[in-house]
This record gives sequence, structure tokens and C-alpha cells, in this order.
Amino acid sequence: MKTLLIADHDNDSLKKSTHNAVGAALKIGNTVDVLVSGSGCDAAANEAAKISGVASVKLADAPQLAYQLAENVANLVVSLVQSGGYTHVLTASTTTGRNFMPRVAALLGVAQLSDIIAVESEDTFVRPIYAGNALATVLCSDAIKCITVRASAFDAAGDDGNSGIEKLTDLPADCELSKLVSRDTVKSVRPELTSASVVVSGGRGLSSKEQFDDLIVKLADKLGAAIGASRAAVDAGYVLNDCQVGQTGKIVAPDLYIAIGISGAIQHLAGMKEARVIVAINKDPEAPIFGIATYGLVGDLFIVVPELTESII
Repeated sequence: MKTLLIADHDNDSLKKSTHNAVGAALKIGNTVDVLVSGSGCDAAANEAAKISGVASVKLADAPQLAYQLAENVANLVVSLVQSGGYTHVLTASTTTGRNFMPRVAALLGVAQLSDIIAVESEDTFVRPIYAGNALATVLCSDAIKCITVRASAFDAAGDDGNSGIEKLTDLPADCELSKLVSRDTVKSVRPELTSASVVVSGGRGLSSKEQFDDLIVKLADKLGAAIGASRAAVDAGYVLNDCQVGQTGKIVAPDLYIAIGISGAIQHLAGMKEARVIVAINKDPEAPIFGIATYGLVGDLFIVVPELTESII
């Protein structure tokens, strides 16, 4: 049996989630090949070749794959699966992975297993349901298993591998069903939210964008942390939706998660409750966030947070 893992990358380098996805793939016990599809993505392929446990890297470099549009990536993956005899197809449950994997499953005529957090065996997996309040153990009898992986649930594979790179030449043509019109990229010197070891998140309790910037950003600067937010804060315009943590945002599992002015709606908890240490600051002692917090402080965030920031050297 063989596993094909589709790498998540920006053509220049791999996303950290790819290493976690390889960690999940290795638990299945199959030979693991990694597909790097894009344009001018040799550097990403070289990175993939260094991941521990990877048998080989398939490099698909073509103009129609530059933006990893779902239609083109899906056609490529399906052709490789059918010609290569793969029994498992995996990718990280990122924006890119969630975009193309359902199409792969549909084209192959199989069900998709979404956002798995554990591997029981080659055909049995665990995934959260009901916003993470319950776990389902799923037995998949399909001949080909299409799976997205919650990266934060698996240890990242190391970088002491030395696999070969096979450059694919017979690639599917551009299906021309969609095209990228424009892309607005947010660049930041801060750690990436999904891979940061410390995350400082703010909620609707901050009251305004100015207060969010003054309190959350200053504390994050002191801690060298990534900035997160609840959906309510994003909807209120305090911060860009790229910072949203939760069921409809990003799933994070940092060493330290500081939730400020966040009540703890179930959708938000689903995105951060796997953090190793959770610190909650809220004036409402009955706020649901305190139910999962490692440390909780009931108080006025407009007094507490400046004092906390000032005390950090």
C-alpha cells in the first residue's frame, strides 16, 4: 500500500503543516510519497525531500499549477492516484487542502475523511464532530481513502531525510474552469498563526479596533506572539479575518494561548482548546472560556492587560 501526500507550500517553501501531515501519514504504515505541485517550486521540492520518512518526491512544475487552483490540482492528483496505485491520499486541513480534496474524492467516487486527529489503523481514523465536543471513530471501507489532517494534532516529521525527486512530465492540461484574478497577501514579521508557540487573541470585549491594537498588539509584541481573534472581533472590524481562530477560522495548538475579552463560544473553543496552556482574562466569572482555561483571571481587561504588558521585561 502507498500514500500520496500533497504538500502545502507557496512555491518558495513548504508550510509547517506539511511536516505534521507527513507525521500523520507515517502512522498509517504505508510508503509515503510527497507531491509538490506548483510553478517554480524546486526549492519547496528540495525541502520535501529532506523530510524524514518520505520515500520519494513527485515534482509537478507547470504554469497551470502556479496558484494551486482546485480544478487543476485535483485532476493531477487523480491521475497520479490512478496510475500509481495509491490507497491513501492525504493533505493538511489548510485553506488549500480543504479546497481541492473534496474534488479529488468526488472524482474518485469515494467519501472524504475530514480533519482527522488520530490514526487507529490503515482504515480507521478519529475526527472531531459537533465543534469538537465529540470524537467519531470512522472505519472507511473505500479502496482509496481521501483524508485531510488537522496539523496541530500530529507531531511534525523531522528533516533528516534524503529522498529522490522525480520530475513529472506528462501533466494534465489546464482545465480552464477557473482563474486567479487577484491575490491580496498579508505580510507580517510575526510568527504564522497556525505554527506559533504563543498566541494572544482578543475578542469583542476589546470594544474597538483602537483598543485591540493598543492592548493585544502591544502584548503580542512583548511576547513575540502571533495575533488571533474571535469571530466576533473579526466581524466587528477589529482585525483582519486572517487572524480568526475557531471552527470557521484557523485551528491552533500553541504552547501558550492567551484569550482576552473572549467569552468562549463553542465555535471559538473548537479552534484553540488543544493549546498546552490556556490563559483567560474576562470580567465575567461565568464566561465559558474559564471552563477550559489552565489559568483564569476575572477582571477588567483594560486595567489588567496594560499591567501585564508593563510587567513583561
